[in-house]
Amino acid sequence: MKLRVDTDNLRDALNKILTVIDKKNSRPILTYTLLTVSNEKIYLSATDLEVSAKYSINASTEGSASFCINAKNLFDILKELPNTDINMELEEGENLLKINCEDIHYSLLIYESDEFPNLHFGNENTFNLNSDDLLNLITKTSYAISNDETRLHFNGIYFQEVEGKLRAVSTDGHRLSLIEHDIAEQNNEALINGIIIPKKGVSELRKVAETYPGANLFISVDDSYLYVTANEQYQLGIRLIAREYPKYQAVIPAKTTYSLTADKETLQHAIRRIKIMSNEKSNAVKIKLTENHMTISANHPSLGDAKETIAVDYNGKELEIGFNARFLLDSIAILNSENITFEFNNEFSAVIVRSNDIQNYLGIIMPLRI
Repeated sequence: MKLRVDTDNLRDALNKILTVIDKKNSRPILTYTLLTVSNEKIYLSATDLEVSAKYSINASTEGSASFCINAKNLFDILKELPNTDINMELEEGENLLKINCEDIHYSLLIYESDEFPNLHFGNENTFNLNSDDLLNLITKTSYAISNDETRLHFNGIYFQEVEGKLRAVSTDGHRLSLIEHDIAEQNNEALINGIIIPKKGVSELRKVAETYPGANLFISVDDSYLYVTANEQYQLGIRLIAREYPKYQAVIPAKTTYSLTADKETLQHAIRRIKIMSNEKSNAVKIKLTENHMTISANHPSLGDAKETIAVDYNGKELEIGFNARFLLDSIAILNSENITFEFNNEFSAVIVRSNDIQNYLGIIMPLRI
């Protein structure tokens, strides 16, 4: 087998799938990448049995071959090579892949591909979703994914078809993010019942969406997996979290008594300044609301205290509410609008975060008792 390929294209392809590989996997074959050469194409595949990826690039090829290789090692080599074409050669029966680029020569050990899993990427019951819309769903919700490995159902984004809309939800028990996007009704039972895409799968989905801005992605879902195909070049298979998602609707207030509107940039800067004097573990800040004013304060037992007052649009009763400052900042940061609206009932109830520019979104932050 012989092939000639652009160094930059191969480097980019490897970069797409490297994050799928689990370098500490107990099965050695899964720490390698399957490289398949045939019909003017190079196919690179990687899996940790939870997330699988396959990416193809064009190349000039003679013959065909399929073998496993250390992708990280190959990627490191490609990073140091000039941006030109490289030649690869593999003699039948040998276990050395020869790489030649100008006056630079490598011989890399390869391994049999027989033990590499047979990857499946599904093509039934597919629906289309624009990559920009998928990226928006992920961006608006991924910040609230839990890192608590003991509560697996919180470790991903929940997707569900609800009345012709694709709803994405994430929560860690202290905050929640929900956004909807119009889609044609799919009547896919798995999607109607809801699926949980794990954090690693979400990260790989984001990479696909960012690689093909404005493109149509082909998505299919079954009881255990989500499959995505982009541009007939990039394929993902993601094992879903087999748990029931919590009844998140219960924490969304049916109605609220008070609301306030604040300038996003002014509020962000004020919270960041006061957060410096908050406790490192709780990040607790206190917000006092009076007519058209918000006073943000924090007290650190070893450092001192801080306080700042900003103007807001608020005409409710005087209240003091405690918040995790980091949660507040995360919820505000993902909203691309000048003004942020908070809706609530009292100092102990869930607070809804909204933006008038994004009607299909809401965030929830649970207050702290301080």
